[in-house]
Amino acid sequence: MKFDELPLIAPILRALQDKKYTEPTAIQEKAIPLILEQNDVLGSAQTGTGKTAAFAIPIIQRIHKMESGGGKPQLLSLIVTPTRELAIQIDDNIRLYSKYTNLKHAVIFGGVKQGQQVDKLKRGVHLLVATPGRLLDLIDQGYIRLSDVKIFVLDEADRMLDMGFVNDVKKLLKLLPSQRQSLFFSATMPKSILSLANEILTNPKKIEVNPVSSTAETIQQFLFYTNRTDKKKLLLHILTDQKIDQVLVFSRTKHGADRIARDLHKNRISTAA
Repeated sequence: MKFDELPLIAPILRALQDKKYTEPTAIQEKAIPLILEQNDVLGSAQTGTGKTAAFAIPIIQRIHKMESGGGKPQLLSLIVTPTRELAIQIDDNIRLYSKYTNLKHAVIFGGVKQGQQVDKLKRGVHLLVATPGRLLDLIDQGYIRLSDVKIFVLDEADRMLDMGFVNDVKKLLKLLPSQRQSLFFSATMPKSILSLANEILTNPKKIEVNPVSSTAETIQQFLFYTNRTDKKKLLLHILTDQKIDQVLVFSRTKHGADRIARDLHKNRISTAA
């Protein structure tokens, strides 16, 4: 299937052509029509499967058709995600897909001063991407009202619970209109996630494009059996591969990460922890 076979409007197809996107991924092919038909959706999808576009593209189209174009934009869609990095990434993608529409969007997250974020909110946005803490904070301050939200997205729900945001999410649910479209995406579906989904969704359409806890098709995995004394030598051996451009190494502790960085630096490998 091609993107132009999906029921998408010309401005969005043009933006996708600019990015040389021609064929939707499995989750995009399944989710986009269901969301455009205003169904609640429960999606199980791994990172790397194109999940953000699966919900962002139809939301942009729905807002484009809802919005009359006059007056200050109303907040019609809210996307909640657990980390600032994910929030920024989603907002960047929305910018790409909506470039030929009149959509006004913003991203808010904690860890920075709120001034610039508040200024953008005051000018009005149709779509807001947010982390839970900063979102509730700005709601309490009166800068955000959720009464007009028509589409709500909870992204990376399992990470949200792992990071202790379940109470924040439940607070948000009480502030959202009961009549809304809700989209719920999670990489895994344990009982705790399904219980939360039941609180959020109404007769949802279920999409599962990858087995639970599987790896995205874009990822290759290899396992090396070694022991503690040889791990350093093995890592150095792997990094001699000239095809490797950038590497992300995970360590169990902060001190371990610092130690690995020092060892690699001694071997003339540019490294930061």
